[in-house]
Amino acid sequence: MILRVSLPTIRSVARLSIFWLAVGASAHIGSPDVFYEGDAGPYHLFVVVRVPQAIPGVAEVEVRSASAVLDKVEIVAFRLGGTDAELAPAPQNIEPSKADPRSFTGSLWMMESGAMQIRVQVSGAKGKGALAVPVPAVALQKLQMSKPLAASLFGLLLLLAAGMLSIVMAGAQEATLPPGKIPSVLDRQRARRVMMGAACLLLGVLYLGKRWWNIEDAAALSRIYKAPPLSARLVDTRLVLDAKSAGHNYFDDIIPDHGHLMHLFLIREPALDLFLHLHPEKSSTGEFIAQLPAMPSGHYKVFDDVVHQSGLPVTMTAELDLPEISGTKLTGDDSVWSGASIGGSETTTVSNLPDGDRIVWEQSKTPLRSGIATLFRFRVEDRNGDPAHDLEPYMGMAGHAEFVRSDLTVFAHVHPAGSVSMAALDLAQAELLGESATAQMAMPVTIGRDIEFPYGFPKPGTYRIFVQIKRSSQIRTAVFDAHVN
Repeated sequence: MILRVSLPTIRSVARLSIFWLAVGASAHIGSPDVFYEGDAGPYHLFVVVRVPQAIPGVAEVEVRSASAVLDKVEIVAFRLGGTDAELAPAPQNIEPSKADPRSFTGSLWMMESGAMQIRVQVSGAKGKGALAVPVPAVALQKLQMSKPLAASLFGLLLLLAAGMLSIVMAGAQEATLPPGKIPSVLDRQRARRVMMGAACLLLGVLYLGKRWWNIEDAAALSRIYKAPPLSARLVDTRLVLDAKSAGHNYFDDIIPDHGHLMHLFLIREPALDLFLHLHPEKSSTGEFIAQLPAMPSGHYKVFDDVVHQSGLPVTMTAELDLPEISGTKLTGDDSVWSGASIGGSETTTVSNLPDGDRIVWEQSKTPLRSGIATLFRFRVEDRNGDPAHDLEPYMGMAGHAEFVRSDLTVFAHVHPAGSVSMAALDLAQAELLGESATAQMAMPVTIGRDIEFPYGFPKPGTYRIFVQIKRSSQIRTAVFDAHVN
């Protein structure tokens, strides 16, 4: 549930307070699948994990090698940041695709909730390799039984109950009779009394079974993930955020994710014509404070990304009405973009930047479809149309991309490594590589002329893609609209 509140248009330094109930999901909004691209020893792999919406549940895993054909692929799931690697079950083989020998697909039970990882072990002509994919495994819904199945099971219950009572009645009426003797009136009366007793016992068993089912159902409902409450207040041109409830601060155990404790996004709706990517700083009171730039009034959707010490990423979201704000120029990694409203059904492949540069989406001619893992490739060109070779790392990586559906029911913050949290990926890599992980993760980022993002649209619709890079110490934001079938 989202509570909408409006702020009066006040331009003074008076303190304004707003509160809302945040809703969210573990890692992204409306986009539960995990996409990851990385190296397993000598092999470059593209991994897709379709996370179950109920835990325990079955995850579908797809592994594709970029070039070399693999002989064997094994997968296993265990907790991230724990000692489960030593206690994990034996890895299970997944089968190669008949259409593409470089692709393997299989399923894996996810038995625990929380920050998990899927270890992928491969072998081929180049030797062996392994990689770890962090996966947020949380129950987002309770699976409902279909009405035809429920009716069938209820019918079978009645049939079994009737059969059981008929057996009890026949046994009580005829079991002690000599062969060929017809049951007397007393025999039939006794049989009916025994059947009534058995019926009462059966009803008692069914009642206790229903009570047990209700207890398990309530426990399942309690395990459905709910984002912690998020509150905010506007002070001058600053947005102050906190997540406290019953004396507990949900921001106390968060860890840095590619350089910042929090990544905050504001998008003006319904036009999606204003986009802010901010990094609030934590205050001594445990709150986070974000400096807002000059921005127009409007209705804004807020997405708040944090990662807990366990490696579980959380995205909280809220809606609020803001007045016109006369803020200050953003610095550091903070950025703001404003431009045209989201388009119709046409897909745009070129985004011109204010300084004459542009970013080109190298999209294939194949229509975009939901549920298909895709490698989104973008090329940065200078004002002469030549590929730019002077890109700088933006928060430690080649770029960032945000995939947003027009109705804001889908929001995914994606990196060149995929949709995984970078903080969770660091934890998984540290467990996989041991002491060598620190040196590997500290290696400088090499940025070519193209920037790629592995992702897949979760459902059809119109999407806006925000692609952010850094060049000449300036953060540039390109925007593309995509129609997905």
